[in-house]
Amino acid sequence: MALDRISLATFRNHVDTRLDDTRQINLLVGENGAGKTNVLEALSLFAPGRGLRRAGLADMAGKHAPGADDAQGFGVGARLLTRDGGQPVQLGTALRGSRRIVQVNGAETSAVSLGEWLAMGWLTPAMDRLFADSAGARRRYVDRLAVALDPVHARPAARYEAALRERNRLLSDEREPDPAWLDSIDAQLAAAGGALAEGRGRLVDALVAELAALPTEPFARPALALATSGARTEGDLRTQLAANRRRDRAAQRTLMGPHRDDLLVTMEGKAMPAAECSTGEQKAMLIAITLAHAALAARGRPSLLLLDEVAAHLDPVRREALFARLRDSGTQVWLTGTEIAPFEDIVGEAAIWRVAEGRAERL
Repeated sequence: MALDRISLATFRNHVDTRLDDTRQINLLVGENGAGKTNVLEALSLFAPGRGLRRAGLADMAGKHAPGADDAQGFGVGARLLTRDGGQPVQLGTALRGSRRIVQVNGAETSAVSLGEWLAMGWLTPAMDRLFADSAGARRRYVDRLAVALDPVHARPAARYEAALRERNRLLSDEREPDPAWLDSIDAQLAAAGGALAEGRGRLVDALVAELAALPTEPFARPALALATSGARTEGDLRTQLAANRRRDRAAQRTLMGPHRDDLLVTMEGKAMPAAECSTGEQKAMLIAITLAHAALAARGRPSLLLLDEVAAHLDPVRREALFARLRDSGTQVWLTGTEIAPFEDIVGEAAIWRVAEGRAERL
């Protein structure tokens, strides 16, 4: 078990919600719009980043009081139970004014540091179009999975984005950029880019190995690979950036580097790109990747897996297989659904809450 004594205060439609006595498998049931996904979103804020909806902080703040405005904040807290049976760790995150506050045992810290305590993964209906989405969406997906396994990955990712913005600004300036300044930016971009590429490569290699060890049935087995643009090591990247300056200057942007990577997914057996597979096959491959990643995450820190409306569209055979793998995953699981019927196989072992109008009642 990972999180217990969870509290949500003025978070979206939850005024004051508590979830106590959690278990390995936890189920939130209720009608659409009741606030089930809002609970998952609140939990996802205990991972580095912007949460499972990538929403703005002000959008998460509930407007419950008469005359409440965008300045109203929120608070989310939870007790983290460690695997060694040591003293529980109190995690908290809140919006105060326009600033997000993150605390561990009452001491303020960075959002990135949350990844040192807890590994987090999720699968939501919005991700169903991942394979047909943009390469940028798949890069963000890869980086999120990488951060869950290695929180340090967030640092080169952030440094790379900052250096890339500065380099593109210089390239698009009407004045000729100062070569010495470009040399400095290229050095920063190459250093961060090399570390970023290495982290992505480690993630994909680990997922490939984990997927190979999982049964192919009843979920389709996806084959994963990174499509890369240009050099991958710091030295090679720096050389490439210098060699391509004239072309980049003409395009007014950096044309090669890890910011052009893409995750290639094909369905084994058919050798068909995931984007061309059926909706059901795509969902099955996403579940397979999610389960493989959860298995990897569970070998390190305490871990959470958030699954929003994942069971409703599975046939009974796949639901049974999903629940069996979740039991053996070693991770704490949070599931949502509009009714209990699809979850009958786990009702006896799960902690269940009925969610309605931003309130959660233990069943």
